Amino acid sequence: MDFSLTEEQQMIRKMCREFADERIAPRAEEMDRTGEYAYDIIARMGELGMMGIPFPEEYGGSGGDWVSMHLCIEEISRVDLALGAMLDVTTSVVAQELYVFGTEEQKKRWLVPMARGLEIGAFGLTEPEAGSDAGATRTTAVPDGDQWVINGTKQFITNIGLDNASIIIITARCKRENGKDVINTFIVPKGTPGFTLGKKYDKMGWMSSATNEVVFEDCRIPRDYLLGEEGRGLSQHLAVLDTGRISIGAVSVGLAQACFEAALRYSRERRQFGRPIYNFQAVSFKIADMAMHIELARNMYLKAAWLKDQGLPHILESAYAKLFASEMAERVASDALQIHGGYGYMNEYPVSRYYKGAKLLQIVEGTSEIQRLVIARNI
Repeated sequence: MDFSLTEEQQMIRKMCREFADERIAPRAEEMDRTGEYAYDIIARMGELGMMGIPFPEEYGGSGGDWVSMHLCIEEISRVDLALGAMLDVTTSVVAQELYVFGTEEQKKRWLVPMARGLEIGAFGLTEPEAGSDAGATRTTAVPDGDQWVINGTKQFITNIGLDNASIIIITARCKRENGKDVINTFIVPKGTPGFTLGKKYDKMGWMSSATNEVVFEDCRIPRDYLLGEEGRGLSQHLAVLDTGRISIGAVSVGLAQACFEAALRYSRERRQFGRPIYNFQAVSFKIADMAMHIELARNMYLKAAWLKDQGLPHILESAYAKLFASEMAERVASDALQIHGGYGYMNEYPVSRYYKGAKLLQIVEGTSEIQRLVIARNI
C-alpha cells in the first residue's frame, strides 16, 4: 500500500496552505464576526483553479483528482470553515452533479463558469418537512407546455445568498402519466421569475457562510432544465452527497488541525506551577489524542477520495470518513478550548470560534445518525 502523495498533489496542498495562511487567516476572525462575504478571496480561489481541480480542462477544470480536491478543502477549512463549505457545495456537490448527469449543453452553460470559479452553486434538498427524510420532498414541478412550473420551499441552503451564486439544483416531486409520483432534479437559475431568496438564517457560527431559505411560487423554467434522468432525481442527489461526505470529512480535519495547532502552541507558552502546562500529563495526553485522531480521520477521507478516483465503490468509506471526522472535530475543539481554560471562552482566541463551528459538521451532508444508518445498511 502506497500512502504517499504524488508530486502534483503535494504542490496543490502546498499552494492551498500558503494561500490560506497568507490571504484568508488574517481576515478569518473578522469575517466570522461581521458575517462578511469574502468575494475577493473567492475570486482569487477561482483564479488559482480551486473550484475546478477534479474536472477536465474542456469543462473549465485542471484535470486533477478528488484526492487533490479534498487536500485543498482541508487546507482552506483549517483557517475558515465557511470557505471550505463553499468549496464542498460548489465543487463536490453541484458541479459534480452537472458533470456526471448534465447534458453537454448544460455542462458548457453552467459547469464551465463554476469550475473556473466565476460562479458559485447551491444545492437544494432540505425542506421544512424533508430533512433526514430526503424522500419526503413536497416541492412540486408540473409540466406546462415547454416549461416546468415549480412551487415549494427549500431551507438551510448554503451559498445561494452570495451575489455570485448562479444556480440552485433542486429536487421536486412530479407525477408521471400513470399517476405515479417521482422525484426529479432541476437546474433553477437564480433570478428566475417566481424564485425568491427568503430569510437569511441567524446562526450560532459559520457567520460568513451564506445560508438562506428559497421560495418558489409558480417559478417557470424551460423543459430542458431537467437534470439527468427523469425519475432518478433523488438517487442522483444522494449519489453526489457521497462525495459531499468526503468533503465534510476534509473540512472536519481542517478544523481539528487548527484546534490542535492552537492548543499545542498555547500549552507550550502558558505556564502554571512554574512550568509550561504541556509538561503536565493531563494536557499532553489530550494533545497526543488529538494528533492521533486527526491522523486517523485524514487517512479515512483520503482513502474514500482515492477509491472515488479509482472508480471503486465508496459509499461506506464516505460515511465512515464523515461520521468519524465530524465527531472527532467536536471532541478536539472541546479539548482545545479546555486546554486554553478561561481564555478559550474569550472571542479573542480562535478556539472559541472553532468550538462554535464544530457542531454543525455533525449535521450537514447527513447527520451522524444518518451516517450510522447508511453504514448499517451497507455492511
